[in-house]
Amino acid sequence: MVSPAIALAFLPFIVTLLIRYRHYLMLLYRAVLVPWLRDRLTGTSREQRAFQYLLTHAIPGDPHHILQTFDHWCYHCEHLSCVGPDKGRIVERVLSEQAPLRVLELGTYCGYGTVLLAQGLPPGARLYTIEGDPQHAAVAEKVIRLAGFSEQTVELIVGPSEEVIPRLREKHGLMNANLVFMDHWKRCYLRDLQLLESHQLLAEGATILADNVLFPGAPHFLQYAKTCGKYHCKVHRARLEYFRGIPDGIAELRYTGTH
Repeated sequence: MVSPAIALAFLPFIVTLLIRYRHYLMLLYRAVLVPWLRDRLTGTSREQRAFQYLLTHAIPGDPHHILQTFDHWCYHCEHLSCVGPDKGRIVERVLSEQAPLRVLELGTYCGYGTVLLAQGLPPGARLYTIEGDPQHAAVAEKVIRLAGFSEQTVELIVGPSEEVIPRLREKHGLMNANLVFMDHWKRCYLRDLQLLESHQLLAEGATILADNVLFPGAPHFLQYAKTCGKYHCKVHRARLEYFRGIPDGIAELRYTGTH
């Protein structure tokens, strides 16, 4: 049994750890423990609860208000792993500067990033978004249509990215993408980037934006992007969505097409 003296000796160390990692503990509480409990108490998923909140509070056909309502839910109700407003401004700036006509999103999730991308598209542009989880895709489909985007503007493709990417040209008519937004499983970033390369789905000069490259992180993806000679790479420092105390970042890659 630990003596009181030894326990007291460790108390300052424990307090220091709690203070230093308080933001991560809060993330664990809000993003894992609370949703897990509410899922079981309500019989619905957090994604479905978020959509019901949108139906009640958001203005249909107004993408900006849809995103604002999403943000309010994530700040004040339950955490969702969306790109969020701070990093969203980085995405909006790139869209505004480049006006891409063919955009590919990997990781639709609830449709937040899809709405963010779609509202910044120039006339005649098309967005292809891939989601591997059918339940998330069902929510995202309703969110995208609630925001006012038709299937001619936004095509939602359900299936694992490693299976969908090789079929994008033949089955979905995407010859190549001018902009790619990655916000799915971080361990898949490098694999899917190399799939896009091998299937020649990146237009010369294409931009790849990859979220959460610092937290939870995608080190192998970043190392490849910086050393393979095919990209100009920079990381925009930011904060984790809806947690200003946790550093994060978005990687911006410019494809040169060189080997």
